[in-house]
Amino acid sequence: MLEELKKEVFEANMLLPKYNLVTFTWGNVSGIDREKGLIVIKPSGVPYETMTADDMVVLDLDGNRVEGKYKPSSDTPTHIEIYKAFPNVGGVVHTHSSYATSWAQSGRDIPCYGTTHADYFYGNIPCVRCLTKEEIEDYYEKNTGILIVDSFKERGIDYEAMPGVMCKNHGPFTWGKDPHEAVHNSVVLEEVAKMAYRAETINKDITPAPQELQDKHYFRKHGANAYYGQN
Repeated sequence: MLEELKKEVFEANMLLPKYNLVTFTWGNVSGIDREKGLIVIKPSGVPYETMTADDMVVLDLDGNRVEGKYKPSSDTPTHIEIYKAFPNVGGVVHTHSSYATSWAQSGRDIPCYGTTHADYFYGNIPCVRCLTKEEIEDYYEKNTGILIVDSFKERGIDYEAMPGVMCKNHGPFTWGKDPHEAVHNSVVLEEVAKMAYRAETINKDITPAPQELQDKHYFRKHGANAYYGQN
C-alpha cells in the first residue's frame, strides 16, 4: 500500500542525518496521499541505520494504523493536525536541530535579518507559546499541532509563505508540497537560525532587513511575477 509514498518518505527521513538535522532518532518526516486520506510516517524510535522503506507506517487522518509492523512516530498527532488545517501541505518534518531548537527554547521568533531568510520565509519565523499544564497532560502531541494551527490563524500568518514554526521549549516543525520540500525547508530553517544567532552575537544592535529587500527576495522567488530559477 502506498509503496511510492513510503519510498519517498523513507528517503526524506534519511536526509535528516545526512544534513545533520538529527541526533540518534530525534526527528521524523511524513507525507500524505490526499486522495486516499492516508499519511505515511517514520516509526517511533527506530534507528536510521537499520530503517527501511518497509518500516514506514501508514495511518488514516484519525491516527488509526492502516499498515505497518511498528508504532508510528510519537509526533504523529502533530503532523495530522497540520495536514488537516493546511490543505496544500504534502509533507511535514520535525527535528531537534540545534540552532533552531535554541531559538525555540529561548521562546523567540527568528527575525528576518537577511536575504537567505527572505528567500524562503516571509517575515519573522514564529515561535509559538509553551503548552499549558493541562495541554501537556492531555493529548500533548495533538495539542502541539492545534497550537501551531491556531497561532497561525491568530497572527494572520500564511502557512505557505511561512513553511515553518518553532514550538517554545521544544523545537521546529517545517512543511512543504511534499516530504522532500519539507526537509529542504528544515535545512534552510536551521541555517537561518544559525545565521541569525551569529549576526546578533556580532552586532547586538542589529535590526531586521528593510521590508523592501525582504519583499524583493521573497516575491522574486514566490510571487505571481517570480523570475528566480528556470521556467
